[in-house]
Amino acid sequence: MKKVSSLINNFFFNIDGLLFASLSLIILIGCFAIYSATGADSLYSRYISVQMAAIFIGLLMMLVLTNFNYKNFANLDKFIYGLSILLLVSVLIFGTTIKGTKGWFNLGIVFFQPVEIAKILYILVLSSFLSKMGSNVKKIKVVSFSFLILLSHLILIMMQPDFSSTLSYFPITIIMLFIAGVRFRYLLVIIIFGCIAAGVPLMMAFFKFHNIVVENSSLFIRVLFSLQDGITWLYMTIAFAVAIVIIWWFCKKLMLRAPMSYIIILALAILMGCIASGFVEKSIKDYQKKRLVVFLDPTIDQRGSGYNIVQSKITIGSGGFLGKGFKHGTQTHLGFLPEQHTDFIFSVIGEEGGWLVSQLTILLYFIFLWRALVIGRNAKDSFGSFAATGIVAMFGFYAFINIGMVMGIMPVTGVPLLFISYGGSSIISSFFAVGILCSINMRKHTNYKTA
Repeated sequence: MKKVSSLINNFFFNIDGLLFASLSLIILIGCFAIYSATGADSLYSRYISVQMAAIFIGLLMMLVLTNFNYKNFANLDKFIYGLSILLLVSVLIFGTTIKGTKGWFNLGIVFFQPVEIAKILYILVLSSFLSKMGSNVKKIKVVSFSFLILLSHLILIMMQPDFSSTLSYFPITIIMLFIAGVRFRYLLVIIIFGCIAAGVPLMMAFFKFHNIVVENSSLFIRVLFSLQDGITWLYMTIAFAVAIVIIWWFCKKLMLRAPMSYIIILALAILMGCIASGFVEKSIKDYQKKRLVVFLDPTIDQRGSGYNIVQSKITIGSGGFLGKGFKHGTQTHLGFLPEQHTDFIFSVIGEEGGWLVSQLTILLYFIFLWRALVIGRNAKDSFGSFAATGIVAMFGFYAFINIGMVMGIMPVTGVPLLFISYGGSSIISSFFAVGILCSINMRKHTNYKTA
């Protein structure tokens, strides 16, 4: 009992007050929203029970991790990387398929999504690698190795396939590399790769769902659709090889400093992005593509994927300034709003709490992210700083995409609003991340040993 008491005392004496307060209020808002959103469902008690159980388990995990010296994660980076790969491979073999994605472990009572934990393990591994590189972080080999770590996760996740989870890896990686001091031109290579790999399939889907006739379209659209043909890769490779020589020759004639290696790397990024786009194109089903592009034009599928966005915007708008009150949301309780306890939980908050509670929720997220950034800035070593930055990037990306999604300004990706959306996997993994933040904060001035 003394050991437990010591753990609790260390936690409350060393935790960032504003971080914990904002987190507590976010979770409270989430519990009320889930309770209201599932009130008309006969299984509403199960939803709130699972959520509360996940919060309890998450709090215990956060308490333990706060008293665990985060520096040990850097020493265990190879084991952590192996564990993350093992989780992603295991779910492909033993996992359960839900909504077309084989990304869940059936634990009997609940389902667990290992990619949520694998994402945080990836942050720890990349943080350890960057911190050990020190001043060598600006070298191209560091970016190349970081890209290989990223690619190993992306390939396994796309085999499920879980496109929405892969999206979060890119901002996390780019922001962490930027903070580490990697040259911008190297970051640009990763950005170009990601934009082509994800952008080409989405553009093709947008044109396809608008019934654009390829034969009568522009050269750009014809090239996009021709990427589906295998022989095109041969032509593309030859074209890139010729383009490399031409661009390098022009740069030399214009007296511009353009080392051949830079041009080769850029060309390879474009070529690899095109190849990856082919895998993405084959991995994503048509209904998933519709969900991703429908925010540009909900009329593509008004009674399907477009219906979600239309109803979400109506739900948020109907709340007005003060909202309709707890459990009085008509759109929510009459069943017009889809996925109202998971993906579109913010719409419930907007309808029942109005503009006021919606803005309060966003403000609480800003406070939480701000305090997490402060923890990263004050970290005693570069590993702690990189890990905190990666966690902030993850939370920030999820919040930005989810809130933008329900307002119809971002794609419908199925990304949850962390600590608010229903889901045991996301809750537990989120507390796992916060526990790491608290551990970093606890040791900013002292040398706590492992508890």
